[in-house]
Amino acid sequence: MLLYSGYIAGWHMLNPDRSPPPEPKTTFREKLHESKNLIPVSLLILLVFVALGAGWATTTECAAWGVVGSFAIAAWQGFLTRQSFWQSVMGTVKVTCMIMLILAGAAFMKQSMGYTGIPNALAAWVDGLDLSPYALIAVLTVMYIILGTALDGISMIVLTTAVVLPMIEKAGFNLIWFGIFMVLVVEMAEISPPVGFNLFVLQTMSGKDSNFVAMAALPFFFLLIVAVAIVTVFPGLVMWLPKLVFPG
Repeated sequence: MLLYSGYIAGWHMLNPDRSPPPEPKTTFREKLHESKNLIPVSLLILLVFVALGAGWATTTECAAWGVVGSFAIAAWQGFLTRQSFWQSVMGTVKVTCMIMLILAGAAFMKQSMGYTGIPNALAAWVDGLDLSPYALIAVLTVMYIILGTALDGISMIVLTTAVVLPMIEKAGFNLIWFGIFMVLVVEMAEISPPVGFNLFVLQTMSGKDSNFVAMAALPFFFLLIVAVAIVTVFPGLVMWLPKLVFPG
């Protein structure tokens, strides 16, 4: 978050003419008055995070809580009308159908790649290099970026985990840390220009051409590489919260 926020702030300072116009000035009292609409949303987000972290609900159930809570807040604040409800439903249907079509193509590619054995062979080849721990992480990062040009995140994990996990354990990495590393690397692979999976989703949602979307995503791709390097060198940055929640 700090990397992304820092980049956006730096870009704004270097390109003030291309930045959105500043918000109108308001007093502190006015800010407090307007913040009352954010309190229910903040409480809902907090509830979802607490429920997920405490194990009260699964991720899918937490998502359902978020949807129901959002509708309740919108109705309570008077924003939920028949027209806004129908627009949200139709927008959701369009985006969902678009994503499902992309996932259908990704599922076909997954079956094809699984049949050829390329991901498994690639992971086995990395295993045979007998690399040092840091070199192993670097090579795995490159491997997943390459796989991200043809597969979605779940497919990459499913097709390579059986080979990659023993390598990680042998290198002495914590498996919880590796799960966090995988999330970062998979998300990085999904926005890898020019054919990352999420780039097609962004292109359809934004209406921009593929070159524009790829160039816009490129800085964030490099920032994720920096994030992977940071959490690899300083694993304590991502392990303190899991250790706090699960001290055993």
